[in-house]
Amino acid sequence: MSPSLGDRFLRWGLGICAVVSGSVVLLMIGFLLSGALPALQTGMTPRFFLDSHWRPSSLRDPQYALLPMLAASVLVTALATVLACPIAMAAAVFNHFFLPSRWAAIHRRILELLAGIPSVVFGFWGLTVLVPLINRVHPPGPSLIAAGLVLALMILPTITLTSHAAMRAVPHAQLMAAAGLGLGRLTTIRTIILPAARHGIVAGIGLAVARAVGETMAVVMVCGNVAQIPSSLFDPVRPVTATIALEMGYATASHKSLLYAAGFILVLVTATLTGWFTIRKPSAQSASR
Repeated sequence: MSPSLGDRFLRWGLGICAVVSGSVVLLMIGFLLSGALPALQTGMTPRFFLDSHWRPSSLRDPQYALLPMLAASVLVTALATVLACPIAMAAAVFNHFFLPSRWAAIHRRILELLAGIPSVVFGFWGLTVLVPLINRVHPPGPSLIAAGLVLALMILPTITLTSHAAMRAVPHAQLMAAAGLGLGRLTTIRTIILPAARHGIVAGIGLAVARAVGETMAVVMVCGNVAQIPSSLFDPVRPVTATIALEMGYATASHKSLLYAAGFILVLVTATLTGWFTIRKPSAQSASR
């Protein structure tokens, strides 16, 4: 049976939308690469990892140390993920298995509201509440731990909601089989639900990590903005996104090319992390079997 005119129109329309959505990513990468090309052609790339300071506008001794800022981006993201994942997983399990349905729905609405709060609000809260608290414990206050805590709060609802959706997608027959075997609730969650939902949980964590790597405004307000490799959690740092946001407005042509190169390298780091989570999915699927 040949497809109708409406089916063909829908197929072509959806195909065009798919091509456009994929092309946007390629165009953005091409845009960054074209802007970074002058810096890459002049052989500055090795200096990103060999220089000791970030002074691209200096006339006497220009230096282009990008490594401390890349390290700051990775460390802030890793810290936020480590802090958020256990709490998010516990919240998802509690919502799905222990809360009454009415309260569980209210809890999910609150998480959805938290996910929609603008990042500048998180940054403002971190600057006025969290940073002074950290300053009492260990000055100066703006630091790696402050940025990690703010980012952890930002990605917490994403991980919780995606983990909850993955747990709800587990077939009810598996729960009935576990009950038939006499398994308790905690044993069922640990041995049946979490392995079966691991695919969706890992995807949610990957989505949250991608957001955390690219976060700018909240991090700028609480990180301290010092381009250095931190020696402790209380040292100020300066991620790549903060550097681009703070310096793009007054950067000269060569300086701007370096910022484009920094953005391009950050995209490569994000793609590497996303690819790692994608590679993890098949093994997680096989483990759930």
